[in-house]
Amino acid sequence: MSPSSRRTDTEGIAAALRAAGLSVGVDAPFGALTTYGVGGSAALVVETAGQDDAVAVGRVISAHPGTEVCVIGNGSNTLVADSGFDGVVVRTRPPKDPAAFAVEIVDGTVSVGAWMPLPVLARRSVAAGAHGLEWAVGVPGTVGGAVRMNAGGHGAEMVDSLVTVRLVSLATGACAEASALDLALHFRGSALGPSHLVTEATFAVSPPGDHDGEADLAAIVAWRREHQPGGRNAGSVFVNPSPGQGSAGALIDAAGLRGLTVGDATVSQKHANFIQTGPVATAADVVGLMESVQDTVRERTGIVLRSEVRMVGFGAAVTARFAGESHTDPAVEAARRGLARMLGEPS
Repeated sequence: MSPSSRRTDTEGIAAALRAAGLSVGVDAPFGALTTYGVGGSAALVVETAGQDDAVAVGRVISAHPGTEVCVIGNGSNTLVADSGFDGVVVRTRPPKDPAAFAVEIVDGTVSVGAWMPLPVLARRSVAAGAHGLEWAVGVPGTVGGAVRMNAGGHGAEMVDSLVTVRLVSLATGACAEASALDLALHFRGSALGPSHLVTEATFAVSPPGDHDGEADLAAIVAWRREHQPGGRNAGSVFVNPSPGQGSAGALIDAAGLRGLTVGDATVSQKHANFIQTGPVATAADVVGLMESVQDTVRERTGIVLRSEVRMVGFGAAVTARFAGESHTDPAVEAARRGLARMLGEPS
């Protein structure tokens, strides 16, 4: 999207954010901040390093009603449209104080900033004598993004250990503490909306007992390297269908789609539920490949694969095509209304 076609009050919001002491980029690269490395720019990108920064952003945004926002950490589960995003990208970044990376056990819990990479959380929690978060060592996202999508792997997911989160509304600047139940965590999703920024998360952990945490970490890392590709991808693209229907990867594999290519995007030869992007790939290549995979699997099996990748800047037809049923689940909708009330947002 060209600067001249932006609807966002770029100059006014940028000036207010800078006045609050925040780092701001105008018409800044957005797709390049994701692990796919494709997609256009954003009207604004602002970096936050904790709750105070997030509150400052929320206060500015609240003075500009209707401004779209998108929160990212490592961008490891996000696909940005080639046309970009006409809104404010709020990027969570580590604070400069090295002490912020410390992980301590307090009353059977650990609390960390949402900017913390999951592999760091896993390794430092084990080093602190905690058990229960080892699985996170193989997930390339941040704690905040993992809460938002209820990330998981190796038989565990965020809902298994998450106790509470600290939230900031980017629409109102209000803060609140929410329980895991308030978030309606479900398979690769939650009730968190675009305006909700997680600033801190608290997890229940247990003593290691007979578990060798370091050995568990090494085994998970080795398994990931053997079975999943590195490089430019966003992890699993499609959500596993209903129990008994097989995994998304197995369905794609059975359809003979490993290696299928559209433009410079390819279904991974190593894991069929991964899409790899090359140096000249576009978001349109990725979406075109997703559509081909979805169509082929549906024609062969009658199963409609839905995506767990967050799609930003795309039209309603594209997002609806890949959206899962949880987007309209009554329990999730009720939780969304509850979070809105908690944070002073219109519900």
